[in-house]
Amino acid sequence: MSVFTLPQSQKDEVLFKELAGLVEHHRSRCEPYRRILDASGFTEASGVVDLPWLPVRLFKTLELKSIPDDEVFKVLTSSGTTGEVSRIYLDKAAAAEQTRRLGATLQTVLGPKRLPMLLVDSKGILKDRRSFSARGAGVLGMATFGRDHQWALDVDGHVDLDGIRAFLDKHGDQPFLIFGFTFLVWLHLYEIARDNGLDLSNGILIHSGGWKKLVDQAVSPEEFRVRLAGVGLTKIHNYYGMVEQIGTIFLEGPSGGSLYCPDFADVVVRDPETWAELPPGKPGLLEVVSTLPTSYPGHVLLTEDLGVLHGIDDGDWPGKRFSVLGRLPRAEARGCSDTYREAA
Repeated sequence: MSVFTLPQSQKDEVLFKELAGLVEHHRSRCEPYRRILDASGFTEASGVVDLPWLPVRLFKTLELKSIPDDEVFKVLTSSGTTGEVSRIYLDKAAAAEQTRRLGATLQTVLGPKRLPMLLVDSKGILKDRRSFSARGAGVLGMATFGRDHQWALDVDGHVDLDGIRAFLDKHGDQPFLIFGFTFLVWLHLYEIARDNGLDLSNGILIHSGGWKKLVDQAVSPEEFRVRLAGVGLTKIHNYYGMVEQIGTIFLEGPSGGSLYCPDFADVVVRDPETWAELPPGKPGLLEVVSTLPTSYPGHVLLTEDLGVLHGIDDGDWPGKRFSVLGRLPRAEARGCSDTYREAA
């Protein structure tokens, strides 16, 4: 069942009711959050855009959780590269719900059955504790949605061409899932497929992050899609998400070029000087909202990413469609695949 169903007017109504409830839920259970609301003078809101947001960076400096210590089931950490990381506290119910909602989001493009899966990464990342929290956790999290897994790289980070060929020989005549961070897909799948005549036409690619390295090589998102189509790969879905709203991803539609908001989440583009909401076509700072964070106050977050709305209720799926333009200047570099290091 799709989670991209609500037109924007209906979504605004549903989300506001749930998010306003979460404001009070976290206010009563998280002392630092209550103090922030008190200091801001917030009393009530009339819509989603009026709800109080937290800067995403706060999760690096404050312990923000709305559950007692003995109910903490899992603590997730972000992919920050300066030594400071966000810490996200989940109880069992929150962890189960984020997994369920992520699965429902992906089923929109993958279908209900687990597909054979090609992981464009190295099993060796699981040995590196430094990157495991970000890139490794991202890969393992996505791996649960596939079966008969094949790693495209060996433990040393070199392409396993024989392994890829064996996977395609076995599964290439039916739909199969490909997952990898964008830069790795370009370097270790597209170029290998192009140079070795591999047929990826039944693949469905889910990818994220790492655009900076491609921009350095003058590869735009449009060029990325065109080149991959040259090796038969046309079902391509980028996504945007962060550990601070774990389980919520904004998924690229079938036509490409825009990210869409699932029914339980949304974005607001704000003017970075006035904080006013910006209309489609005007770039600004991205705020992300989601009803999933119940164990910590991550339901309304101001990111450090720039984005722009392209339209509302006028694309592949209902609701807002948007693009991420990059990091705010001087914001901390982050991203799972940007921790990629060439094998020695």
